[in-house]
Amino acid sequence: MAHTPTTDVLIVGAGPVGLSAAAELRRHGASCRLVDRLPARLPYAKAVGIQPRTLEIWDRMGLVRTVLEAAAPLRGQLIYVNGTEQARIELVLPPEVPYGFAALPQYETERILEEHLASLGTVIERGTELLSFTQDGDGAGDAVGPAAGVTSLLRTASGGEEELRTRYLIGCDGAHSTVRKGLGLSYEGGAFAEEYMLADVVSDWDLPEGYGLRSTRQGADGSADDVLVCIPLPGRGRYRMSMLVPPELSAQPPGGPAAGSAGGPGAGDGVRHGLEGGRVPELSHIQAVVDRLAPSPATVSGMRWSSVFRISHRIVDRYGDGRVFVAGDAAHIHPPTGAQGMNTGIQDACNLAWKLALTLRGAGGPALLASYDAERRPVGEEVVGRTVRHATRGMENEQDGMRTVMLREAQLLVGYPDGPLAGRPFGPADAPQPGERAPDCGGLSLPVAAYPVRLLDALRGRVGHVVLLYGADGAALAEAAEQSGATGLLTVAVLAREAAPDAAAGLPAAVPGYRDAAGEFARLYGADGPTGFLVRPDGYLGARFPLSGTAAALSGYLASLSAPTEAPDTP
Repeated sequence: MAHTPTTDVLIVGAGPVGLSAAAELRRHGASCRLVDRLPARLPYAKAVGIQPRTLEIWDRMGLVRTVLEAAAPLRGQLIYVNGTEQARIELVLPPEVPYGFAALPQYETERILEEHLASLGTVIERGTELLSFTQDGDGAGDAVGPAAGVTSLLRTASGGEEELRTRYLIGCDGAHSTVRKGLGLSYEGGAFAEEYMLADVVSDWDLPEGYGLRSTRQGADGSADDVLVCIPLPGRGRYRMSMLVPPELSAQPPGGPAAGSAGGPGAGDGVRHGLEGGRVPELSHIQAVVDRLAPSPATVSGMRWSSVFRISHRIVDRYGDGRVFVAGDAAHIHPPTGAQGMNTGIQDACNLAWKLALTLRGAGGPALLASYDAERRPVGEEVVGRTVRHATRGMENEQDGMRTVMLREAQLLVGYPDGPLAGRPFGPADAPQPGERAPDCGGLSLPVAAYPVRLLDALRGRVGHVVLLYGADGAALAEAAEQSGATGLLTVAVLAREAAPDAAAGLPAAVPGYRDAAGEFARLYGADGPTGFLVRPDGYLGARFPLSGTAAALSGYLASLSAPTEAPDTP
């Protein structure tokens, strides 16, 4: 049996979630290995929606431009019932949100992330399967004691076995997760009775560009017995279509087990979710549904792939135990309505990665790693509940106003203001507070740039926490910047619009000074006076404080990250 040198983190599963976790760990200076049992990337457009919040995260990571060049815009959805248009949902967000909704096939998302990860020096070890693991040491927060860790047994592509010793293990290995089962986590929920077909095809209909379609046939009681859902993909007339399976294609023939259930092909764990084996839908099956439910006559062609799939809704009782964690489908599964799953998993990965990286450097403690479950499991619970509701009743029937619905679907309302890392509120009650998303803004200027820049431009590529110091008094900004620099944190000054032309002259050389020329920063951050903000690596506010209290606020926050138990309030 082979033995390898210890690395920081083993990640199991090289889908979008595992790739994101690996990329963020590498960006933050941690070493990792990423393994996947499949010999190659699957050519399936399973998850296709990219939410604006994910694009913001990818901007910070430095790969958003590549995504934007490859993706197609999602502008809205047409709702048809019994052949009549019932609603038209416009995917519109406030103008200060930098990105819209996008569509990109999962295989393209994985390609982009894989190439980005390779640029950071890590490649996927394909054909490599996790067989088992054990862990020891003092648990999740043991930042010292290099002997403590996780021992994993891998089957490699050559067929041999390898014993690998790492500090941590992350399971991004999907609905049938080996890591989740090894931890003994519960995975409570249920399954929809219906079976569906998926297909990646071209349609020659005249639907407006960038609009999806949901067309149903309903009975007198309002229940739908026929459904067609189409999401536009990059390429003229190309869509990912989903619809109910006809009886002759059912993955569970009379008297036989379904794939993924006990006795059927798959994991044998009773979790019926995702693509299944059996008969593959042909183009004629897709055309038959389009003939029944398309708003206008259309012919489908150019089918790249098709499959039968099932939908379940489940979530674990906790997102980790000791030195082992789960993320993405390994932690939560639900209907694909609203393209929430992959995006939620990517944000799981980014939330966990920076916390692991800090802990590996000795700057994080048990409270920091425990905050992964405390912050992300409530998000998973909300997403599972909402997507089940939307799958059965439709998003258009939500009681909240459409602006709120759109912001929630874009995942821009995700936040942790009640989480263990959120410091005390400061400033106006309606301003962004600790635990909430740090909003982007436009209208910033630099002395040499002849064009306005965005806050994301100032944050892009900066690794770790970033301190934003806002005010009009150059001397006060310089003093706060010195205090911030003493903590080792990256610092950016944002000069108020009314600040003197030379207000940035006294800033330390390492601190750039942007001017809030359009007043957008002050408006969106509710900065009604000299204020400091600490932006976490995942784009949420860690602290908000008066500029005069910079030293105390930052030292308190950093102390909370290395706390041995629950994180105390920061001033």
